Amino acid sequence: MSTRILLTGGAGFIGSNFVRFVLRERPDCSIINLDSLTYSGNPESLSDLDGEPRYRFVHGNILDLELTTELIKECDVVVHMAAESHVDRSIIDARPFIESNVLGTQTLLDALRRADPDNTKRFVHVSTDEVFGDLPLDQLEVKFTEATPFAPSSPYSASKAGSDMIVRAYCHTFGINACTTNCSNNFGPYQFPEKVIPLFVTNLIEGKKVPLYGDGKNVRDWLHVEDHCEALLAVLEKGAAGETYCIGGNNERSNLELTHSILAAMGKDESSIEYVTDRLGHDRRYAIDATKIKRDLGWEPTRSAWPGALENTIKWYVENETWWHRVKSGEYLSYYEKQYGGR
Repeated sequence: MSTRILLTGGAGFIGSNFVRFVLRERPDCSIINLDSLTYSGNPESLSDLDGEPRYRFVHGNILDLELTTELIKECDVVVHMAAESHVDRSIIDARPFIESNVLGTQTLLDALRRADPDNTKRFVHVSTDEVFGDLPLDQLEVKFTEATPFAPSSPYSASKAGSDMIVRAYCHTFGINACTTNCSNNFGPYQFPEKVIPLFVTNLIEGKKVPLYGDGKNVRDWLHVEDHCEALLAVLEKGAAGETYCIGGNNERSNLELTHSILAAMGKDESSIEYVTDRLGHDRRYAIDATKIKRDLGWEPTRSAWPGALENTIKWYVENETWWHRVKSGEYLSYYEKQYGGR
């Protein structure tokens, strides 16, 4: 039996990769992609799927209760990725993050209850490890697990923690068939070039310096986006209702180590680094213990290991300069306006 997926936020980085991954790996699946196309939702990332019978794009907002209810009625499962996701932007203006991440998730859950009163449809809520706060740099054995208390440090992570808690509450109160995932930092193709890896790579291609926050000792666990997509499929197909699964790449690197790796791969030296004032409230370390998802669902990362995964990602941006140049310059908006009638 074919599975019909409603994906929210599918024009973004992880979403566009998830669409391709599912269509490739699950020939019996079809996807409706609901996206409001805010600044980081790029319709060009999926323009090659125009005419694909198993894929349909819907321009709309998850805050639209009537629209989301009708779309959920058409589908068997919901994968909820739509979110404002950039920490720096949340520090400048938190309101869009509360509206999208908290109220948007609540609206979508209400739509699910209206469309599926018997709680038969699976709902996968995609979140972040940033809800857990940060970890000490001198205790590398300590990692985030599903039992780690929430301690968000930024307006972005607070909004995601709020959305996670709303999903938990709807599971407990209404018995919805939902799972939540908390993943580490993703990297790979089609990532909006304000995020560190595509920003650094594209800056170096353009002959610019790379802006490194503070002392560069902040540590992140890096997860290739296709490993993440595979994990999400495992949760979608085999996850237990009401459970949370942490998804990590077993790939911890300091920002300084990441920077040096990118410089080396692109034939640059330390003169290309520009040290800049650190981000407000900058978390020092994130690290995921993915024991549960490996034990219960049989998933573990196979695509995230460096240097190969990083070098392949750099190669993608080198070979797809037209895509990221249009994104950086805002030229893709003309495509958006042509296809969907502007903002």
